[in-house]
Amino acid sequence: MHLTPQAQKDFITHVWNMGKVHGRINLPWRNIDDAYAVYISEVMLQQTQVARVLKFWPDWMKAFPTIDALAAASVSDVLERWQGLGYNRRALSLKRAAEICSAKYAGTLPQSQQELEALPGIGPATAAGIRVFAYQLPAIYIETNVRAVYIHHFFSEGADTVSDKQIVPLVEATYSREDPRAWYYALLDYGAYLKKTVPNPTRRATAYSRQSAFEGSVRQKRSFIVREVLANPGISCEALVDLLNAEERTAGREGLDSASVYRILRQLEQEGFFTICDQTCIIEDDS
Repeated sequence: MHLTPQAQKDFITHVWNMGKVHGRINLPWRNIDDAYAVYISEVMLQQTQVARVLKFWPDWMKAFPTIDALAAASVSDVLERWQGLGYNRRALSLKRAAEICSAKYAGTLPQSQQELEALPGIGPATAAGIRVFAYQLPAIYIETNVRAVYIHHFFSEGADTVSDKQIVPLVEATYSREDPRAWYYALLDYGAYLKKTVPNPTRRATAYSRQSAFEGSVRQKRSFIVREVLANPGISCEALVDLLNAEERTAGREGLDSASVYRILRQLEQEGFFTICDQTCIIEDDS
């Protein structure tokens, strides 16, 4: 899609104005130059409401105030601090990325998109967010609220599903090179406002996917097992089978056969959550 100079100017002016009116100036991870703190907020905000992150981010930063502190922390401590945010793999990726940054980058996060994306768990959007919000560097940053703004303004209701490939040229043509941080804050806040006042524009994005129900899902069972291993170090696999099935029956669901539970246990072990030794689950910390 080609933007006329006037359409480009009008859109930019409108976004800046809406950002001023609906700006969320109370978010503690904003307007700071600590790349690590920004990184933690970007990961926590993935598929998680701002209100929930506001409860977790300050405590995390107190427990692990630097990359080196996170790198030196035990896996169990990191997972325990993450409980309540979901997607425990993100916590493991954070620790692994911190270990690499501590060893390779002297306890800092790199600035280049390529080096950031090479770290565990960091994709294009998270890397761009770190560049923009921590380092004030230009980047194409596309996440759900940003999509909402561009789809709302440039793609009609009857348009086919919109891909990020279609949105990228619009972002390139409009974002501020002088103050990318403030520009994307304005976009994020305007997008959040749109979602409250009009039918969610991002439902027309190819990147949109409705989050599947947590209760009864494999994700719920994985989360339950991780919590139990954290609470009961050295718990036996047999005990986990019994505890999980008791939880399932309490929720009105059928229990799982032992083979199904063991498949989940082996998957969690392969991902690095714990080690299964002599039929017991142990979180091994080498820090």
